[in-house]
Amino acid sequence: MTNSEEPDRGGDASTTDQQLDDFSSTSEEIQRQDSNDPANDPLFVREGDEDGSSTHIWADRDLLSIGTVPGPDRIVGRDTEIKSVAGEIRHLIHESQPNHVVIYGETGTGKSLVSRHVSDRLVDTATARNVPAASVYVECKKNNTETRVARTIARALSDKSDSDLEIPRIGLGSAEYYDYAYDIIDEYYDGIIVILDEIDMVDNAEGLLHELSRAREAGHTDAYIGIIAISNDIDFGQKLNARVQSSMRTTDFVFEPYQSDQIEQILEYRRDAFQDGVVQDGVITETADRSADEHGDARKAVDVLRIAGDIADDTDAEVVSTEHVDKAVKRAAVNRVKETIESTSPQSKLVLYTLGRLTGSNNRRFRTSDIYNQYETTCGDVGADPLSYDRVSQILSTLALMGISESHQVGGGHKQGVYLEHQLIKDKDVVMKAVVESDERLSELHNGTYKI
Repeated sequence: MTNSEEPDRGGDASTTDQQLDDFSSTSEEIQRQDSNDPANDPLFVREGDEDGSSTHIWADRDLLSIGTVPGPDRIVGRDTEIKSVAGEIRHLIHESQPNHVVIYGETGTGKSLVSRHVSDRLVDTATARNVPAASVYVECKKNNTETRVARTIARALSDKSDSDLEIPRIGLGSAEYYDYAYDIIDEYYDGIIVILDEIDMVDNAEGLLHELSRAREAGHTDAYIGIIAISNDIDFGQKLNARVQSSMRTTDFVFEPYQSDQIEQILEYRRDAFQDGVVQDGVITETADRSADEHGDARKAVDVLRIAGDIADDTDAEVVSTEHVDKAVKRAAVNRVKETIESTSPQSKLVLYTLGRLTGSNNRRFRTSDIYNQYETTCGDVGADPLSYDRVSQILSTLALMGISESHQVGGGHKQGVYLEHQLIKDKDVVMKAVVESDERLSELHNGTYKI
């Protein structure tokens, strides 16, 4: 039989071929229809996800979201702290004044998690005992003035109580927002718990704490208000004036960083964020070990695991591997630097970029004068007008305060005087990628990205 000859398949085979052709045409037609369906836009919906189910990597990605408060069976290594905080605020269920609490500790040690978990359970218990109660969580880093905190409290209470009060977003001072809050409290509640996360970020924290801790005593409300203040600054309480310390009379707790085995268990309890079998052996242990060695921050560890899953999903990988964890650690580090420099000026980013550009394997410390000379070149590259030498020196000091770099005073020897040397304390490539992605001019200089 020659190459051009077709084998005799018989009538059944011809019928099958025709059916396959018909099926192929039908499938192509469905694909064309699906591509025009906004619900299956290929820009967002990958092949195989058209039925609306999760991806082949993710089952419930929200379990790894920073704002998710896990159930009690997923909280690790904080049983003692949970019981201690609960013991201070439990009086609310007996219609009595709860003790005020201040919780100290580094980021990612479970302070916010424990506070919200205990407060939610307290409200459930109080409500079940016919004691109307509510808890309000305030992120003070975002709401960093007394007025913003008071507004957040008032609006949160309005939402929780289904009050008909229309509370303006702007145009009022803290006193007016307090009045709204007290009106709602008196109408709907016998007591509330207010969680003030990162209280040290509020510009008038003393005024805020004094107002809330004395609200019942001052006759602003008949209800009981308990405060849980959270701070990364271990000296925060000592900085409060005597009047606030007297009105608060707080019970203080210090949360220690998580150990590697605790972080591993925290991550294991979130494994069901992924589809069965997609997380390779060693991924969670690797994530936990690296997180414990670097910072002991469970929040960052959870974030790294989420990013590793995203990387695997974005690259259509079949599994999440330790290679994805390695990439996720770098990406998370870049994200943290980007958050740190987000509020800095464009010129500050140019100075930081210059320091990163100078930094090499053999030379890591540079005089202010050397940085300034290279900074002028950077300004020329992006078409910016350079600042004065003194202003650049001030920016370098600010970057040191932000924990990105550090400065050392050095004696120059005979007739050379004393001068400052500056160096990065964050990974050079991490800093460079973060600053390039944070500034459009620098991004264009690097064709849109900085690879590490």
